[in-house]
Amino acid sequence: MTRNIALIRGDGIGPEIVEQALLVLNKVAALYGHTFTYTDVDMGGNAIDKWGDPLPQEMLQKCLDSDSVLLGAVGGPKWNDVPGPMRPEKGLLRLRAGMGVYSNNRPAKIWPQLASASPLKQEIVDKGIDFLIVRELTGGIYFGKHETLHQDGESVAVDELRYSESEIRRIGRIGFESARKRRGKLCSVEKSNVLDSSRLWKKVMHELAEEYPDVTLSDMLVDNCAMQIVKDPSQFDVIVTENMFGDILSDEASMITGSIGMIPSSSLGDTTCGLYEPIHGSAPDIAGKDIANPIGTILAAAMMLRYSFDLAAEADAIESAVSAVLDQGYRTADILPDQATGCIKVGCKEMGRLIIENLTKG
Repeated sequence: MTRNIALIRGDGIGPEIVEQALLVLNKVAALYGHTFTYTDVDMGGNAIDKWGDPLPQEMLQKCLDSDSVLLGAVGGPKWNDVPGPMRPEKGLLRLRAGMGVYSNNRPAKIWPQLASASPLKQEIVDKGIDFLIVRELTGGIYFGKHETLHQDGESVAVDELRYSESEIRRIGRIGFESARKRRGKLCSVEKSNVLDSSRLWKKVMHELAEEYPDVTLSDMLVDNCAMQIVKDPSQFDVIVTENMFGDILSDEASMITGSIGMIPSSSLGDTTCGLYEPIHGSAPDIAGKDIANPIGTILAAAMMLRYSFDLAAEADAIESAVSAVLDQGYRTADILPDQATGCIKVGCKEMGRLIIENLTKG
């Protein structure tokens, strides 16, 4: 397989962590006989410095011409005073819009070696935490009509929650396809006991289920889901939900895993060209010090192989290598326990090297 990957190294620790992911991808290519080529793309603060624009059209086109995009992180205090439309984060919003990605997919997985970092009780963690939240990214209440009116002598604020069948159907397909590539269980989360939009959501999801007989669909109200994520997260495989519910639930899920440095994410649309990135920020205070954790970015690369390139074995190999390195006791500073008995502190480059060393063809 030959694939071209757009690399957005970005700002802060972005270049360091993307470099380690690139080296891991090169090892995968060598082991499995693939060819990965790379196109560097400027976006964020570095693009502002170089081009006066957080995402020049030429750079967006490079992403659109690629088979997928791997992003490190953008932003930092250096660009806090630039005009709003020119902030580094605006480049990311324009990239998502330009790529037409409407599905944000964030896994919540706790590595057994880091179980003590979870705020949940040990008996809950021991049952396992490994699920994926598929969040609709471009519709719902965030993109509806917003207005503040003056009525009867007081201010009244109105936010419109709107979904069409087609919007629900396309995100629903992402949920079903993701479950098909995992353990075959999909939980559709809504508030159908109150909201018309949720009743439509539930109806469309059950219509879609007829096309996926190999996936078991269940329904859950969002308030119950929020409770179940902390009560028994092991019950979930894939959760699919609307924009605001997904925003809240995915943040809740990230906290129960113990460290945001380990969590990747993807954003997908109607094509296999996706945007893959870790969920943490650019951490400019530690940039260039070789202490950043590259695992979230390396696992984002594994997600790219699994969901955009349909290379499940290769993705499994990367995840197995990460697990092996954690088994050996190696930790970057952010995942080093206070009681570090048996653990060995390593930097960004060394963590990448160790993962590559443990990367074998399954």
